[in-house]
Order: sequence, then structure tokens, then C-alpha cells
Amino acid sequence: MIKIYNGRIITPSGILHHGSLLIDGGEILEVTENNIEVTDAEEIDAKGNYISPGFIDMHVHGGGGHDFMDNTIAAFLGVAATHAQYGTTAMMPTTLSCEHADLMETLAIYEKAHVLNTTGAQFIGLHIEGPYFSMEQKGAQDPRYIRHPDPVEYQQILTASRHIKRWSAAPELPGALDFGKYMVQHGVLPAIAHTSALYEDVMKAVEAGYSHVTHFYSCMTGVVRNNGYRSAGVIETTYLLDKLTVEIIADGKHLPSALLKLVCKIKGIENTALITDAMRGAGMGEGHSILGGLKNGMEVIIEDQVAKLPDRSAFAGSVATADVLVRNMITLAEIPLFDSVRMMSEVPARILHLSDHKGSIAMGKDADLTIFDENINVEATMVNGRFVYNKIK
Repeated sequence: MIKIYNGRIITPSGILHHGSLLIDGGEILEVTENNIEVTDAEEIDAKGNYISPGFIDMHVHGGGGHDFMDNTIAAFLGVAATHAQYGTTAMMPTTLSCEHADLMETLAIYEKAHVLNTTGAQFIGLHIEGPYFSMEQKGAQDPRYIRHPDPVEYQQILTASRHIKRWSAAPELPGALDFGKYMVQHGVLPAIAHTSALYEDVMKAVEAGYSHVTHFYSCMTGVVRNNGYRSAGVIETTYLLDKLTVEIIADGKHLPSALLKLVCKIKGIENTALITDAMRGAGMGEGHSILGGLKNGMEVIIEDQVAKLPDRSAFAGSVATADVLVRNMITLAEIPLFDSVRMMSEVPARILHLSDHKGSIAMGKDADLTIFDENINVEATMVNGRFVYNKIK
């Protein structure tokens, strides 16, 4: 057993300012405002730091010089270890639009890596991002691989891996509604992304089962004018529909302070998850890097704490870590610490249907914890009762 005491524990009902918790077998046994009297437990003094539910990153491509689409076990484990240093306890490895053979290899590597991953953030399933996207809204996705939904292809992909948990696509494409229905039937979350859809398209998508919007505001339509007539785009329609949840890249670059505040005001904390959408440059310095796999990836430049296309015409990805997201929501969006943490833990857990065992500190939940100071500097990260990063020993 492990007892962690003298911490400010962030629980679903509030913050316990002199809290203690008891962990055994990777599970939280007890959480209390007072000291827990127990024998034969390893005792750890949290030294007054915050004890938070572990950060859950439901959209991440890489970090520490690795990308999941490098298609090596070392890359998978390297990304997991890198983000664990910044408080992430669970993550959803995310692909990019690519050749079919490369994607199938990624699925095969995941099968091995998720078993071997004992020193980093836990893998909680795969997120397939693409290749069924609007060419006009491709962003940094490689246009060579973008195409319409192919039932033979996506059915084969789902058959190949039971670990696919979400798939992002443009719902206005031919065949995209049937794609969404098929995803729901097979327990996969279909999400709207890289899309030129308008109001009517989004309404049909929601009827087909799409319930989430990928990196909200990025690579999607706002108000569109055609011969003087205005149509609501994905952004406005998402605000209208309470049933649509969103995720935002709160790196302070992709969305300015005003838009971070607007999302929280209209969609609400309970419907907004924070994501890093980080590429291999997360946790690294500035300079040249590659978006996607080493074999077929795109060259990018990391500067000003964000990845850019070589001509600097657009962002090419985030290099944020989870601690940065929480910190920015507090400082840029003026969201209280308690709610900022929820957006990085409780909300993604609920969107991904993991709330029965992750996303909050409570009896019976997985012992996934992030310990950080007043400035959200991470001191320790625990996954299933095991420290994968620890400076407070």
C-alpha cells in the first residue's frame, strides 16, 4: 500500500486542503481530509502540492523526438514516457492521413507496445485521424493520402484492431454518414474534423452518430457566404448543439485568449476537453522537425512554441504538454484551477466512456495521479498506483 498525505487533493466535490489518500493494487482505497492511520504502507509527503486526477490526453501524435507513426515500439514508449513527465497518465495515440499499409503497421505496433508500456502514460486506445477529410480543410495533413470513406477499407481496419476507440472524419464527404453509423455500431466514437461542412451537413452527421468535434476551430468552417447568403458552419452549429462535445488545443497559439473564453462560456466546462495534439517536437527545443512518421512525414519548423509549415503560412501542429494546457486555461482563459483540471481529466474520461475507473479521485478508481505545485509544475505522475515520474520521493 501507498499513503500520500499533506496534499491539496482535487476531488469531484472540491479540494481537500490537508488531504490524504490510500492506494493498493493500483486502486484508490480511501480519500480523506485528514491523515489516514495505517501500518505497513509506504508514506509519501506531498509537501502541500496539489494532488490531481491524472491528465488524460485524448489526441496526441508524439513527443520527445518520437511520433506514433514512426511505427516502432521505441517510439510508442518514448512518447508515453515524455508526456508522463508533464502529468499525462493516459493518452490516445493518434495517427495522420497515410498510406493504408502504414496505418495497418501502426495498428500492429500498438498491439505490442500497449503491453510493454510500464514506464509512461497508459495507452487507452487508438484515435484514427483521417484520411477521410476535406481537401480544402486539410491543414497539415498530407494531401497525397486524403480520400473519401471506403467501406471495404474502414471495415478491414476495424477488423484488424479492437483498440480503435475514435475516428475523425469530414461528415460531408460521400459515404461519411454510413461511415459514422458503422463506427457507432462497433463502439468507435466518430468525430467531426478537417471539414467543409455546413449546418445541414452537421445536423445529418449528428443523426448518424457523430458526437464530438476534433480540435475545435482548427480546420473547419465558420460562417460561409454564397451569393450574399450566409450559412452557419461547423463552428456555429457546434455551439448550437448541446449534444456535441469539443476538444481544444489550449497551447496559447492555436486559440487566443478570447476564443478560449468563448468556448468555455458557450459549450461549458463539462463539454470541453483539453488536448495537446502534440507532434514529435513536444518536450524538445526549437528547430526543424518532422510531422508524422520519419519515412513519409512532412518537414516543419518549431518556433514560438508551436510547429509551423516551412513557409510559415500555417501552424503544422502543437508542441504543448498537458501542464501547459492547464496553466493556460487558468492564466489566459481565467478558468479556475478546479475546472481547468476537470477539462484535462474528468471531461475526456466521460467523452471516452472511461468515467467508471478514470478521470477523478475517488474510492475504487484507478490510482492515476498528477502532483503539481502552484504554477502547475509537475512533481510526480502515478499510473495505476505506480510512479512513472517522481521528484518528490
